[in-house]
Amino acid sequence: MKLHWQILTALVLGVATGILFPEISTYISWLGDIFMNALNMLVVPIIFFSIVNSLSGIAQNRLKRIGIKTILFYLLTMLIAALCGLLLVNLIEPGSAAQTSGLAVTVPENLTKSGSMLDVVVNYVPRNIFYAFTQNNTIPVIIIAFLTGLALSKISTEGQAYLNGVVRGGLEVTIRITNVIIRCSPFGIFAIVACQFGNSANYFSLLQTILLYAVTVSAGLAIHFFILLPVLLRYGFNVSPARHLRNMSVPLLTAFSTASSSATLPLTLHAVEHKDGVSPKITNFTIPLGATINMDGTALLECVAVIFIAQAYGIDLSVMQQALIVVTSLVCAIGSAGIPMAALVMLALLLNVAGLPPEGIGLVIGVDRLLDMMRTAVNVYGDTCVAVMVAKSEGEKLPIDISATPEK
Repeated sequence: MKLHWQILTALVLGVATGILFPEISTYISWLGDIFMNALNMLVVPIIFFSIVNSLSGIAQNRLKRIGIKTILFYLLTMLIAALCGLLLVNLIEPGSAAQTSGLAVTVPENLTKSGSMLDVVVNYVPRNIFYAFTQNNTIPVIIIAFLTGLALSKISTEGQAYLNGVVRGGLEVTIRITNVIIRCSPFGIFAIVACQFGNSANYFSLLQTILLYAVTVSAGLAIHFFILLPVLLRYGFNVSPARHLRNMSVPLLTAFSTASSSATLPLTLHAVEHKDGVSPKITNFTIPLGATINMDGTALLECVAVIFIAQAYGIDLSVMQQALIVVTSLVCAIGSAGIPMAALVMLALLLNVAGLPPEGIGLVIGVDRLLDMMRTAVNVYGDTCVAVMVAKSEGEKLPIDISATPEK
């Protein structure tokens, strides 16, 4: 049985077990605790190795101007997606109806402490590198990884070769460990979901809330796909969104059906170059880079999921905390596309940043597979839009320009 079917089965069994045998949570909660501890254990090495590996490769690329421009456009589209999700989840409030307050959740100290913006920024720069790593201080680790990745391109060739090998090896080892944990994830998910429903006072309200979460994410993805990105292409770069979407139909349908950006990469490269008319120099750089760092759909979903979990537990997140979630989701998208079940790992990371209970993953993991196909299609569409944006910013004339004559 494939992993996603195992997870779906674990979800169904967890719901049924929690409703029929609520007292079982006392005996199986340790399974969920082990699974969440294992996910949290991976957060620091995944952040460090993936960001350093991605940035060192980008910094060494000869197309520095195009590279910087591409990264900025990718960050722009991901920011638009994340803000769209943030707006929807705060308007709809899908988690507000959940009766999960009886889960004995301890509100972390960092959610109750008050501090100025300056204090928050100062604390992001660690006094001790090793303290940041051992305490799972996510933002300082991200800053250290960024500085390390950028500095690698400035040292000697021998040093670059050695350290890049160490970083790539560390990333490969981390991914292998992640694969092992992911294979065992159905057991952890079963325990988490069973405990969630076993401790819930209103099962139907909880199921309704999870369904409303899925609707919120789907609406956000549709708005970003059919409205926001097309408007950006039309009015920002004078490109016909309809022609572009028609040209991308094959890779988008493939991405939706396979839920894999990597499997779609050859089709995306061919469509962008031969149908949209983007030059090979830009296509061959922006599309593979986008498969590595661009995650429009994932950034939207993660922001919605974190705020949803906070709402479900009755925890109010300040504007500053929500802004931090958005920024962190953008930064951690760099390199995380190559991580197995990247959305799950990123969600554990963002819950850590927001100081939210990691067990909240059990509320959203069951419907993740259903949303994965839409999310992947949005990710791939974002890659193609950025390739067109970069080409237009470089002065290229494309057959999908508003001023161009449509092909018959």
